[in-house]
Amino acid sequence: MSWPSHGSNPQYLYKAMGLALPKEFIDFSANINPLGPPPSLKEKWVDFFREIHVYPDPFAIKLTNMISKAEQTERDTILIGNGGAELITLLGRMLARKRVLLVEPTFSEYEEVCRVNQCEIVYHQLIEPDFTLNLSDLRSSLVDVDALFLCNPNNPTGIHYPPSTMISIIEECEKRDCLVILDEAFFDFLIEYESVVPYINKFSNLIIIRSLTKMFAIPGIRLGYLVAQPAIVSELSKLQSHWSTNTIALLAGELCLQNEAFIKETQEYIDCERKRLFSFFYHNNYIASSSDVNFYLLQDPHLQDQFTLFEFLLHQGIIPRHTFNFPGLDGRWLRFAIKGHEENNQLMEVLAKWRNQHSSS
Repeated sequence: MSWPSHGSNPQYLYKAMGLALPKEFIDFSANINPLGPPPSLKEKWVDFFREIHVYPDPFAIKLTNMISKAEQTERDTILIGNGGAELITLLGRMLARKRVLLVEPTFSEYEEVCRVNQCEIVYHQLIEPDFTLNLSDLRSSLVDVDALFLCNPNNPTGIHYPPSTMISIIEECEKRDCLVILDEAFFDFLIEYESVVPYINKFSNLIIIRSLTKMFAIPGIRLGYLVAQPAIVSELSKLQSHWSTNTIALLAGELCLQNEAFIKETQEYIDCERKRLFSFFYHNNYIASSSDVNFYLLQDPHLQDQFTLFEFLLHQGIIPRHTFNFPGLDGRWLRFAIKGHEENNQLMEVLAKWRNQHSSS
């Protein structure tokens, strides 16, 4: 079966399953802020419209300055992109025909981009259900590797690895002349986050990717940025198409970065809903990954793979993210976003229904 490679766009998933898309459904497959975009974005939308006749700033000076100030890093260490996906694509071009290590399970886009650019791909597999990451296990996989992709907090597990772990890996990779590409697309969902951006000045091999589409619920706009030493930013910018980030995205980004209260509200909301969901999972004999953010892996331990549960959920209008294209997971888990209170209630009702029907399995 040809599975969709990403969450969202559920019509393609139902088509792959040979099912009709129900009139009413809840899409748990996309990890977007359940509170939606900041209200200020809607308030300013008409103002944005007035700017669409103007070409976007190809250097994104205003947004770059805002990020530079917020992250306390120099402007020439920042590259604005048309979502994290474009930045990953640029990195793939820079790494063409190089040897790349992926720590699995992880975001499928890394492998897709590397394959397109004829990279040699090697894997380091984290062991479920804890998905522990440490340097002693990773060290043997780093032999003759040109670049390492790390996702932290990790997609699809939602697990956040501490800065001490990241620094030890970056130091080891520096000794081996190996780039570390650290994808922090979900960092702003962490209540207590210790930034590794300051280490850009210390390590020439560190590249950090950030997304603004997840926290601010603007995936239709596409906006992200990268932080690295100026030489790397300069090299990547030469691979980027002119005006790759549109005017609306730049204006939205400038506005979103001023919404600190919105970020805090989101973090607290997600934390409350996650605790409520995980309590339900525990009491109904489901296993969930130790997520710290707005999504998690889930499995019914009575099943060897989760396909029958997956199919049951789709019939109920509950759409999780399959894991058939996450190496090492191979369908043994399902990924769910944390949605709004009532939507999470409906998920728990359907999972309770499944458990009642299969309690003796």
